[in-house]
Amino acid sequence: MVTSVFRLIQLYNTKQTYGMSPRGVAQSLALRTVYRALFAFVLLSLVCQSDYLQADEYVLDDSGQLIEMPLLVSGELTAPTLLVDIDGESCDFYEDDWCERYGGNSSCIGLPSKQCWPRWFASASGLVMTRSLPDGVNSTGPGGPPLVVSTRSASASWPGGLDLRLGRWFGDRQEHAIEFIYWGVYNMGSSAQQQTGATNGVLSRSDTINNIEINWLYSPQTRPEFHQGNQRINWMWLAGFRFFQLEDQLILDVPSSLKLQTATNNNLFGGQFGGRFNWEIAPKMRFVIVPKFLLAGNASSNRAIESGTTTADVRSAVDVFSWLGSVDTSLAWDVTERWSLWLGYRVVGVGNIAQADGQWPSILPASAASLGGIGTGSESIIHGAFAGFESRY
Repeated sequence: MVTSVFRLIQLYNTKQTYGMSPRGVAQSLALRTVYRALFAFVLLSLVCQSDYLQADEYVLDDSGQLIEMPLLVSGELTAPTLLVDIDGESCDFYEDDWCERYGGNSSCIGLPSKQCWPRWFASASGLVMTRSLPDGVNSTGPGGPPLVVSTRSASASWPGGLDLRLGRWFGDRQEHAIEFIYWGVYNMGSSAQQQTGATNGVLSRSDTINNIEINWLYSPQTRPEFHQGNQRINWMWLAGFRFFQLEDQLILDVPSSLKLQTATNNNLFGGQFGGRFNWEIAPKMRFVIVPKFLLAGNASSNRAIESGTTTADVRSAVDVFSWLGSVDTSLAWDVTERWSLWLGYRVVGVGNIAQADGQWPSILPASAASLGGIGTGSESIIHGAFAGFESRY
C-alpha cells in the first residue's frame, strides 16, 4: 500500500514537472529546498531550546579577570556556574591548558567558577646591603703613650646576601596564600688600624643579619602578575610572624698585650602586618611597594671576652620591646605568566636594640665589672639593593 502511494506521488510530481517551463521547474526546486531548510530549523529549535550568548570574543568576569567567551550557555547566567564539558563530564581545571591560562575551559558550558592560575610560587634574589652605626665610643690604653681606640673607625661594608621565598595560593578563586621568606646578610664590617706612638692594634667589626617570615596573604581583587582585566592598581593584605636577628661584633687585637671581643645579639620576634601595592605602569611592567611593621619582643644579650694581662668572660641579657619597619620598592617585569624578573631597594629600620658600640668599655684593659650589663635604646637602618626572579608553577 505504501509503495503504491509513493509511486503515485512520483507520477504526480513528474507530470507537474513536464507541464512546467524550465524556469518554473527551477523555481519549484528552490522553493522546495527553502521549505525543507525551514522545516529542519523549526524541528531543531523545538528539540534544543538554548540561548546563545551574544558578546565579543573575550569578556570580563565578576573579579575583573579577562576570560574567553564560552561557546554556548544554557539558561540565564545569574552567577558563575560549574563548568561542564560538551559531553556532560566535569572539566579538569588543573590539566586543561586553556583553563590554566584564562580560568576556564574552551570546551565548557558556563562561566568559570575557579581560577586556574599557577598556585605555587618561588623566588630567589641577591642582596647587597649595609647599615647605619651608632656614635662611636673612644677608649684609652694599653701602652705608653696609651693607645686611643675609636669604634667608629671600623665602618660597615656592603656585603652580599640571599633572599628566598616560597608560597602557595589556596581556594577556588585563589584569594588566600601562605608564604615563607628568608633573607640574610653576612660579614658586614671592616677592619681599621689603631695606633698611638709605638703602640698599635687592629679593630675589626663583623655583623650578621637574619630574617625569617611566615605570612598570610589576602588578595581580594586579582593576581597582578597575570595582567588580566582592566584593573591597573592592586592591593594585597599581609599578616604573619617575623623573626629578625641583628648580631654585631667588635674585636680589638693589640699584639702581645690585649685582645677584647664584644658580641651583641638582638633576637626580635612577634606578629607583623603590612601589604603589597602593585601598579601596572606599562604592559607586563609593575611598580611594587611592600611595607611591613613589627612590634616585637627582643631577647637581647651581650658577651665580652678579654684576654692578656687580665682575663674575663662576662655574659649579660635583657628582655625588652623593640620595633621594626621595612619597605621594599621594586620594578617587576613579568616576562611570561610563569616567570618574573625584578630590581629594587630595601630599607629596614629597627629600634630599641643593643649594639656592640654601646657595650664597649672606656678604659682598657677593662675590669669584669665594667664589661657587665647591657644597654638598649639604640637604632639602626639596614638598607641596600636586590635583584632576582620568581617562578610560578
